[in-house]
Amino acid sequence: MFAKAFRVKSNTAIKGSDRRKLRADVTAAFPTLGTDQASELIPGKEELNVVKLYAHKGDAVTVYMSGGNPILFELEKNLYPTDLMLPGVVVPPTGLPEVQQGDLCAIALVGNRAPVAIGVAAMSTAQMLASGLKGKGFSVLHTYQDHLWKSGDKSSPPAIAPLAVNPTDSNEEKVDLSLQGNLSCLTLEGEEENRKVHHPEASEDTSSGAQSQDCVDGKPLQEQMDELLHQCFLHALKSRVKKADLPLLTSTLLGSHMFSCCPKGQQLDIKKSSYKKLSKFLQHMQQEQIVQIKELSKGVESIVAVDWRHPRITSFVIPEPSLTSQTVQEGSREQPYHPPDIKSLYCVPANMTQLFQESGHKKGNALEGSEVRRIIIDYAKKNNLVDADNRNLVKLDPILCDCILEKNEQHVVMKLPWDCLLTRCLQNMQPAYQVTFPGQEPILKKGKLCPIDITLAQKACNKKVTVVRNLETYGLDPCSVAAALQLRCQASTIVSPAPGAKDSLQVQIQGNQIHHLGQLLLEEYRLPGKYIQGLEKAPKPGKK
Repeated sequence: MFAKAFRVKSNTAIKGSDRRKLRADVTAAFPTLGTDQASELIPGKEELNVVKLYAHKGDAVTVYMSGGNPILFELEKNLYPTDLMLPGVVVPPTGLPEVQQGDLCAIALVGNRAPVAIGVAAMSTAQMLASGLKGKGFSVLHTYQDHLWKSGDKSSPPAIAPLAVNPTDSNEEKVDLSLQGNLSCLTLEGEEENRKVHHPEASEDTSSGAQSQDCVDGKPLQEQMDELLHQCFLHALKSRVKKADLPLLTSTLLGSHMFSCCPKGQQLDIKKSSYKKLSKFLQHMQQEQIVQIKELSKGVESIVAVDWRHPRITSFVIPEPSLTSQTVQEGSREQPYHPPDIKSLYCVPANMTQLFQESGHKKGNALEGSEVRRIIIDYAKKNNLVDADNRNLVKLDPILCDCILEKNEQHVVMKLPWDCLLTRCLQNMQPAYQVTFPGQEPILKKGKLCPIDITLAQKACNKKVTVVRNLETYGLDPCSVAAALQLRCQASTIVSPAPGAKDSLQVQIQGNQIHHLGQLLLEEYRLPGKYIQGLEKAPKPGKK
């Protein structure tokens, strides 16, 4: 279902009453979870978003996102867990329990009980046995590394050790199914341990190389994230934060400095560390007397002092960029964004065809500004229109008069300076532009190029929100930008249709986040500032 890109209709924060209803629905759908596990999955206060989308075949799907990651999706009033939802999944040591056609199932790889796909049984246990475990046994809805997985933080499944089983012939392929509540788990075993999960809707394997890891080099992921958090913090203090920057909002430290210090191929996510929150981490750093934190305004913490002579800062060595990590990232994730090459063009209108026909151009042909200037200059020289007494002036013949003069100027203006003539010609032509993305063919579009538009809106209770539009023109996915901003700003985001624009989405971020948005667009995405409108509305230093 998510093997191909989907279209997001809306992305909104869940209401309190809907949160409680969802928790009740989860408990009903998966009764073995229990109240505590259901509350852990659907927490009472943490951010939870409802994303309404259309799959590539038109299916309307509702996805529930917690902390930017999909945890559940609803299709035709049925709830399905994503491969990130682990409570309730149990693989029995032996035997095939009774599974009926249509039962919800999770699929795992040999050696790891963490699911890598979710689907429904296409046949019952009796039918599976009668068929000799051949044929299509399951209809897969969601897999590791599909587009739903890509909408989250792209984390790998954890490693969950398999339960003890009786020794069997290693040459035989065995399928183990267990049923707990309404969720079954399927384990595939055979000669290859790195068996791929095949999505029936994809033209090829969508989860190539699916391997679950919660340990790398013997270290748990949480410990690795703690180390990365400390590294980015010390790196930022040593190389980016200056005394003149103080007092510095803690959110600015994270979004503008620490994220920029994260090594390529890695992603800093405080929620996956043992600290869980930035404030708790900074409290520990204050206890170590590295920084001093104060609440300068209600609910807003700032760093007011840094001990740059602290041994942890002075002994910290800024790491060299890792070519290996960059290669791994490019091989396992989407390619990094590169801004397009954009050229302003001018199309020949009907009333100017005579002026351009001598140079071989017809109505509708798109030309660069330099080419238009050359054609006008050649035309004037070829037709002896350059004033003999003042070579800065050009005499206007009937063709030029029809092209650039207003009706009330026809018998009044006889000559024009070169710059005025060229400016008028360009103004009277139809605007267009050409967008070329790396490795792709140029795209020609008629009309004016709309810049990325950033505005600040006032909502109820005097709350401000930042709204950004026209991202698609520059090859930016609004959902990806929203996810990046949510991580940088630690604020909620909503992706919704842009008013008055067909097939265009806008991103809304809570608070005045223009400063963070500008850094993302200018520094990380490297878009030229001339294509961004509204950066001047960023909050002044020291103001919220």
